[in-house]
Formats: sequence, C-alpha cells, structure tokens
Amino acid sequence: MIRVVLAEDQAMVRGAFAQLLDLQPDVTVVATAGDGDEALAAVAEHRPDVLLTDIEMPGRTGLDVAQALSERGDPTRVLIITTFARSGYLRRAMDAGVSGYVLKDAPIADLVSALRRVHAGERVVAAELAMAAWDSADPLTPRERELLQEVTTGASNADIAARLNLAEGTVRNYLSTAMAKLGARNRSEAANTARERGWL
Repeated sequence: MIRVVLAEDQAMVRGAFAQLLDLQPDVTVVATAGDGDEALAAVAEHRPDVLLTDIEMPGRTGLDVAQALSERGDPTRVLIITTFARSGYLRRAMDAGVSGYVLKDAPIADLVSALRRVHAGERVVAAELAMAAWDSADPLTPRERELLQEVTTGASNADIAARLNLAEGTVRNYLSTAMAKLGARNRSEAANTARERGWL
C-alpha cells in the first residue's frame, strides 16, 4: 500500500484528488493539507511514502516543502502536481530533490502511474516539461532572485535595503542588472517575468 499525504490549497481540488486516489487498490491518502506548513506537519506525523503536492500554496510553496524535507533527510518522496508548465519550476524542483513533476490536466491514470513509479524509486517528469527545461536556463543569480522576490511583496528599494542589510545603491544595481537580463523596463516587470518563468 502506498501511503500518501496530499497538499493542495483549493479544497474542491484536494477533495477530488483524495477521492480518486482512494479508489486505487494500492493507494491510501493518510492526510491532506491546505498549505505548505500543514504539509510539513502532516509528513512529520504520518510518515507517508509519497507527498503529492501543488507548487503554489499559501505560506510555503510545494518547492519550499520539498527543500525542507530534503534538508532534514526525510525519506518521503515528493511528487509535484501543478497547472504550471514552467521550466524554471522544474529546474528548482529537481534541485530540491523532487522525484516527480506532472501536470494537473493529465489523465488520472497518468497521475496514478507517476505515483507508483515515484514510490518504486523512479524519477518521473512530464515529457513536455522535460523539453521546456532544456530550452530555458535561469540567468539570475541567487541575490537577484532574492531581491526580485522582495519586489513582488511591494517593498521599495529602501525597504529591501533595510531588510537585507544592503546599501540602497547596491539594491538598485542588482535590480538594474536583473532588469537588463530579463529585458524588462522596470523592476516590477522584471519580477513578473521571473515569476512567469518559474524562477522565483
């Protein structure tokens, strides 16, 4: 029996997936979670074989959860299921030790097959995502990503400088470099572009 924790912030989608998975003779959903923190707590409590998680959730994202599990040496394997076919997300997922990455619009049979393969120790990536990942490298440095993430919160350059203990001019320089790399006219456009490509 494959024991699964299911993390998805939309209650209707979470309930539908849980019911579909429980119909499988070799799968049982031992817990569900509506955000990343709940997912981490459920994994710690139930010790599932697989965490099936969305990426974009309140608080910690599915990628944050995968990274946290990897850092603490948790043996639970992570299967990402998402609507976002973004190459940057896939690259970040692989770096976080994720075992599989599939799209929500795939047939349920494909999801169950991916779940079984991940449980068996394989890595599973939707073909269209694998192709996209090779075509789009992330040009941003970790510091540029960090600053653009701050921009998405609405923080001013002065706010960012104070929060990260940097000079305001340094923040401006990093953001200017990021804007140039992304062909953006301003910092907000740069942050939006980076998010759309899955780099934030």
